[in-house]
Amino acid sequence: MAKAIRFFELNTGAKIPSVGLGTWQSSPGVVGEAVAAAVKGGYRHIDCAEAYENQEEIGTVLKKLLDDGVVKREDLWITSKLWCNSHAPEDVPESLNRTLQDLQLDYLDLFLIHWPVSMKKGSVGFKPENLTQPDIPSTWKAMEALYDSGKARAIGVSNFSVKKLGDLLAVARVPPAVNQVESHPVWQQHKLHEFCKSKGVHITGYSPLGSPGTGSIKTQVLKNPVLNMVAEKLSKSPPQVALRWGLQMGHSILPKSTNEARIKENFDVFDWSIPEDLFAKFSEIEQERLIKGTAFVHETLGAYKNIEELWDGEL
Repeated sequence: MAKAIRFFELNTGAKIPSVGLGTWQSSPGVVGEAVAAAVKGGYRHIDCAEAYENQEEIGTVLKKLLDDGVVKREDLWITSKLWCNSHAPEDVPESLNRTLQDLQLDYLDLFLIHWPVSMKKGSVGFKPENLTQPDIPSTWKAMEALYDSGKARAIGVSNFSVKKLGDLLAVARVPPAVNQVESHPVWQQHKLHEFCKSKGVHITGYSPLGSPGTGSIKTQVLKNPVLNMVAEKLSKSPPQVALRWGLQMGHSILPKSTNEARIKENFDVFDWSIPEDLFAKFSEIEQERLIKGTAFVHETLGAYKNIEELWDGEL
């Protein structure tokens, strides 16, 4: 009998649902329908961010689902993220309040620092001249105050390397509960995985299918021969195998789709598993980071001259 893996326990004691709906690149007009279909289909975890510019629509749908009794607030897990232009300590609570207003909620289950990158307050887009020097310890102190207030029931980070996470853990009063990072069979991040495990920081994997809808990404994770061989042997689809791999690694995962049939298929990952001999084959896959964060690096502006510095060599 396969182990279902429906939740993971965080260092706060809270249980995060293991499969969440990703909403990055889900355009307004369709994201609401995707969230409604997901919740009605059993999803209890929705991953949002101010930067995705679709939280208002998600909020309208969440309110309707709650008002109609489809789901109770305490059974939902809603994550959102602090954008780079709100890192100043006084801007952090304002950002959370805006997000709560947009999502029509009183609290978030998890609030993350979206990137270890800061930009000028009020700046829009990714112009290099907006990049500033981040002060993660100060931003984190403001995040800790939100945790203390109960408005963010857990706090964490996203896109942090082993070094950046280690530096934060050294000064944090409240350790981050989660590091949300790119994770899929083509970017397995073993070093980060082991480090997080040793420190009690849970990994949530974004782009667990390798972001097939992103035009700029050429590597097709879902076409990987190892993944397809395993899928064929188990009579599952390549996306399902990629997702189940994430769960068996101990990560929560955020498949993004706005297609109702695929939203359903991506949730069918609980009553079967990848046997050990096939799971071992994933170690043969050539590794490549797909989301590189090139917009956050500049030779003279901001904190990072190149992507090696942004990721501390984890490329």
